[in-house]
Amino acid sequence: MVKVPTTPFDPTEYIRTPEEAALYLSSALQSHDAGVIAAALGDIARAAGASDLARQTGISRASLYSALREGGNPTLETVLKLLDAMGVELTARAKAA
Repeated sequence: MVKVPTTPFDPTEYIRTPEEAALYLSSALQSHDAGVIAAALGDIARAAGASDLARQTGISRASLYSALREGGNPTLETVLKLLDAMGVELTARAKAA
């Protein structure tokens, strides 16, 4: 058997713009899983620079990492502050019938 070397996938390498962050978050929101959504927000925060986001939002880096890990449960206030700092807005639409 031939072993093929692999490297772990890191989504932060592909999140470079607010538009890419919005697409990634939209995909996570479709899961309806709070842990997946928190993890996606964490990926987006790491891509944007967690230290910069901490300064912009007034939330400590440790608190950001804790709230935005898979299984984390960030408050709506935290999510809204992060999205604003990242140039992403949260919107809602009716479900398709």
